Amino acid sequence: MYAIIKTGGKQYKVEEKDSIFVEKLDAQAGDTVTFDDVILVSDGSSVKVGDPVVKGASVTAKVEKQGKNKKVVTYKYKPKKHSHTKTGHRQPYTKVTIDAIKG
Repeated sequence: MYAIIKTGGKQYKVEEKDSIFVEKLDAQAGDTVTFDDVILVSDGSSVKVGDPVVKGASVTAKVEKQGKNKKVVTYKYKPKKHSHTKTGHRQPYTKVTIDAIKG
């Protein structure tokens, strides 16, 4: 059984016991979160497609950890103007493990 969920402006294909990295959620490690925006649910023989979401379907997951990705460095340079700017960014994420798919 698998499902396609939407969180953080992105869509993820998940199965039970999968670990995925999603955009940062407001939850602590060890908490349980529920994703209600389920776009598609399949159990192998039948497929339910939502319009826009599947009614009554949900995916529960356990938060493993909060963290930040590797630093992305941007460097802006203007030739002949003695101007340059170096900035960095680390995107926060939440690692979750899928416990159950209901739908």
